[in-house]
Amino acid sequence: MFYPMNKKSLFLILALFATSISANSQTNNSKAPAPVYPIPDKMQMEWHEMETNAFVHFTTNTFTGLEWGFGDEKLSTFNPTALDTEQWAKTLKETGFKTLILTTKHHDGFCLWPSKYTEHSVKNSPYKDGKGDVVKETADAVKKYGLKFGVYLSPWDRNHAEYGKPAYIEYYRNQIKELFTNYGPIFELWFDGANGGDGYYGGFRETRKIDSKSYYNWPKTLEIVNSIQKDVLVFSDSGPGVRWVGNERGIAGLTNWNTISTDTLYAGKAGITDLLNTGSIDGKRWIPAEVDVSIRPGWFYHANEDAKVKTAEQLFDIYLTSVGRGSTLLLNIPPDQRGLFHEKDVESLRGYKKLLDTEFSKNIALKAKVKADSFRGNSAQFAAKNLTDGNKETYWATNDGQLTGSFEVDLGKVSTVKYVTLQEYIKLGQRVKKFSVEVWKDGKWTNVANGTTIGYKRIFKIDPVQTSKIRVSIEDSKASPVISNLEVY
Repeated sequence: MFYPMNKKSLFLILALFATSISANSQTNNSKAPAPVYPIPDKMQMEWHEMETNAFVHFTTNTFTGLEWGFGDEKLSTFNPTALDTEQWAKTLKETGFKTLILTTKHHDGFCLWPSKYTEHSVKNSPYKDGKGDVVKETADAVKKYGLKFGVYLSPWDRNHAEYGKPAYIEYYRNQIKELFTNYGPIFELWFDGANGGDGYYGGFRETRKIDSKSYYNWPKTLEIVNSIQKDVLVFSDSGPGVRWVGNERGIAGLTNWNTISTDTLYAGKAGITDLLNTGSIDGKRWIPAEVDVSIRPGWFYHANEDAKVKTAEQLFDIYLTSVGRGSTLLLNIPPDQRGLFHEKDVESLRGYKKLLDTEFSKNIALKAKVKADSFRGNSAQFAAKNLTDGNKETYWATNDGQLTGSFEVDLGKVSTVKYVTLQEYIKLGQRVKKFSVEVWKDGKWTNVANGTTIGYKRIFKIDPVQTSKIRVSIEDSKASPVISNLEVY
């Protein structure tokens, strides 16, 4: 039966309903924000936090002056006179690198370990009368100095007679098994997009083309890897662990989403460099960009490039355009014909580390007072103080549905500011789409930087300015912004 409702009763029901909605909303905002997927897995998160890793290109090219060996190089070519992998590892450790990735086999097909599947390897070279194993020596040195180990194994092989045919895939997978079985654990497995072309191919001097989308059957190959070692980060143009940044100049995109969709991407696919550089705001998978660049013009050592080694200042600038844009830097340092990092390279690395330590020696925002225009659920768990507490696991966040917000740090006194660093709590996803940075100058707020994405880390180098306060405004976000860290230098 229907009973008429008077106006007073209607208002009471509406008020109770509104109170219920408000209570539910407040309950939601007292909890951590829901993740914005995709998010990084454990290996990817560890990779982000490494920030700087090293590539080591070393093979017959070191002795022939080539960048891409043809595959017909004589085995006697490879003969380093003073190879010292501990010099490599020690130098990298002292200059801040976390992983060493070795080119175990480049396109020429020469293997730096005594593979039982080919004669085209170090076992038939003069090095240690054929008893040497550069992969093992490197893995041992890396372990001694507390670094992680990675391997590059070129999918293309200009020496192997069966390249382009099914038999080569079996050979390639057997070599992957050798590396992971005998030299693990391996943190990162590195593939590139150079696939097919002219070569020696066991004496068949010809050009061989392959369908890089299907020839290698990467899912099956990676199944084999994971059957030996469960946790390994895989680099290729499109991941699945980390992706190429789209250039070899050391520059991540000013907009740099850690997410892309991989349904149309594969190693060597043409026309995707812009996408790889910027990522995709609506990407379906977390596949961040790795910034690979060489300390020299080439990837292998050439004596005529000794005067062209990047300076400490250039390396520092590359740090800002790679790590400072939310990526990880992979810097190549190629050993010379002795088997050592050349003195010029070492000098630049040490200068770079000194610059890094000097420029970021004192975070003047650490423990500084900071306030925000609002914070999630008015809970101290999400308050602005978390931005400067030095704890990477705490963060400032806004209420659900609130896509903007600002916070202001009081430095306590007027100081010279050159760098402002921001970090998102990416364990809950990458969110920020647009933001700005202002400093208090001459009695007013003055804009000094504008950006789109933040991600794991965003470093702004600004014209040195005297200020006592800095304000960051999140102007747009995919969901409630979640910022874990603010640093000022």
